[in-house]
Amino acid sequence: MSETASLNLGDKTYELPVTTGSENEKAIDISKLRDQTGYITLDSGFKNTGCTKSAITFLDGEQGILKYRGYPIEQLAEKASFLEVAYLLIYGELPTQSELDNFQAQLSQHALLHEDYKKFYDGFPPKAHPMGQLVSLVSSLSAFSPESLNPNPSKDDINLTIIKLLAKMPTIVSWIYKGSLGEPFIYPQNKLDYVSNFMNMTFGQVTHEIEIDPVVVDAMNKLLILHADHEQNCSTSTVRIVGSSEANLYASISAGVSALWGPLHGGANQAVIEMLERIKEDGGDTDKWIAKAKDKNDSFRLMGFGHRVYKNFDPRAKIIKKACDDILAKLGINDPVLEIAKKLEAAALSDPYFVERKLYPNVDFYSGIIYRALGFPTDLFTVLFALGRLPGWIAQWKELRENKEPIGRPRQIYVGETERDVVEIAKR
Repeated sequence: MSETASLNLGDKTYELPVTTGSENEKAIDISKLRDQTGYITLDSGFKNTGCTKSAITFLDGEQGILKYRGYPIEQLAEKASFLEVAYLLIYGELPTQSELDNFQAQLSQHALLHEDYKKFYDGFPPKAHPMGQLVSLVSSLSAFSPESLNPNPSKDDINLTIIKLLAKMPTIVSWIYKGSLGEPFIYPQNKLDYVSNFMNMTFGQVTHEIEIDPVVVDAMNKLLILHADHEQNCSTSTVRIVGSSEANLYASISAGVSALWGPLHGGANQAVIEMLERIKEDGGDTDKWIAKAKDKNDSFRLMGFGHRVYKNFDPRAKIIKKACDDILAKLGINDPVLEIAKKLEAAALSDPYFVERKLYPNVDFYSGIIYRALGFPTDLFTVLFALGRLPGWIAQWKELRENKEPIGRPRQIYVGETERDVVEIAKR
């Protein structure tokens, strides 16, 4: 017999079906609750509400587990490239060599942006925020891809749109950076892999290609893999709910970028560097700031420590810590901000106050340090987050369409004024 949950309302009892996921997650199905009882549930922030059944990503915050399509994140970060992980998320399986080669060839074919697209960059003010630019630039891709506007596209049209967006995103991001410097845009090179191509377009020069250090490429691959998907969250659920209206992929992803822009979501690694800068400007005394963090009466909080989902440890942090150590050792950077970061890390990993409260350095702490070490400006960090999260967003949008899920339409409990009469303005 299927498991059910009983709900008592007054003198009536209602049986609600229980759904069990493949990893033994359980959910009470309330999809017909209002029809049966006249009641709805109230869950501010949807913290306890499952909006879909998904086969893409499994996350267990208590156990520190993250899997893409059943593969542990630790194995993917060690044995796969970002492009392999993107293929896995979008198409369901890791690619064979021939499938990966074909995937790379398709991306190379569509990596260029239409020359008219440059005019968008010319229209932005010099100090325009990179995320504001990205929101606009991603959405505007639909103007150059009319096949994406069909609300009932063929599978081939959907796949072409996916390929175009994946291919053009590194070009878009690198050109945002080049535009901020007033430097000429670097065009994609078909002979380079996905990550190396992005690094060359970002830091290369028109006169010559730069030599991309394998340690740098490895670190960037890992960072992008670790950010590629994270189950349902603010931006991912935004992509799904916008996509549920049959909005095209570009519009849906642009909405996800907007959600990621919020400092409570995608800005954590930027906040880490801003905190480190603040400590440096104050003289660099980490003991003072650690004491402030321990003082319950002090408003200061260490950024990049602990996690709202992972209760014991962030599995991604263990992976990226080594990449961070490798990058700093390889590049030999003498940066007082990064020295402060190392001292804070050492304190958090050894101080009983932080250990007992599980305030461990998380993925945002290490990613911010790596991005700074590689030379990315702080306001580009969230854009890099979006670049990594793109395959996950695409996979979620694609799954929604394939499952023919209904349009998202949350309910509410009204708490405003009850009915009242309008009084003429002269009598108010």
